[in-house]
This record gives sequence, structure tokens and C-alpha cells, in this order.
Amino acid sequence: MYKRSKFRGFTLLELMIVVVVIAILATFAVPAYQRNAQRARRADAKELLMRVASAQERYYTNFNRYATSPLTAATSLGLATLTSERGYYTIDSANGATGDTQSYVLTATPVPAGPQAGDKCGALSINNAGVKTPIATAMPQNSNGACW
Repeated sequence: MYKRSKFRGFTLLELMIVVVVIAILATFAVPAYQRNAQRARRADAKELLMRVASAQERYYTNFNRYATSPLTAATSLGLATLTSERGYYTIDSANGATGDTQSYVLTATPVPAGPQAGDKCGALSINNAGVKTPIATAMPQNSNGACW
């Protein structure tokens, strides 16, 4: 009859094959996870941009001009800071091209050392007409639909 060995378990070769398979899967899974996480964190910027834009519109309704500082408009809504709720983005504002107070552009910029710093969409912006654009650094594939 066949005699069984008293040592049971995996061989070194079998364990090495499993390690290689896991490493190959990780090379695809980790970057995909990071892209999806960055895309999910963009909601933080979108939410803050929309809140500050709403504050600007309320300010315009009351004073017939947009606030020169987004903090001025945001304070009227009770926002104490122009950093996103989770701390991934900060908001900057600029008045129209002529410097008048009849238009504005709000820009949500990723915090430099934060997890969004490497996001392909870069900063996101919205203007008084509601036009939403990514401000990516020379990346034509970042269309408005992909980032916003």
C-alpha cells in the first residue's frame, strides 16, 4: 500500500507562485484604487465650490455685486473657513477679467502635501455663469465630464 508522509503543507515553490500572483494583482489593483479614491475626494471640492458660489449669488442679490473676497460671501452663509470639510482642497477667488465685481471665478486647489496633490484633474473651478472646468496642467484628456 501507499505510505503517506507525516509532513504536510505547502512547498516553497507553491508559496512563491502565490506571492508572484498576488504581486501581479497588486500592480493593477493599487493604482486603480488610488484613482477611484481621488475621484471620490473630488466631491469634497465640488461641494465647497457650490456652497461658496451660492454664497456669492446671495451676496450679489443683497448688494448688486459679487464679494471681492470669497470669505466675505462665505461668512454670510456661516462658513468660517475656505478649506473643504475634509481638508483636501482650499478655495481661491478672483473677480472678473476687468477687476470689476460683476463676475467671479472660484478655484478649488488641492492641498499641496495632501492625498489630492497628484490628482490628474488638478484644481477645479466655477465661474458666475456656472461654467465648471478642471484646471489641469496640460492634460487634454481631462474633459469637463471626467473631472466634474
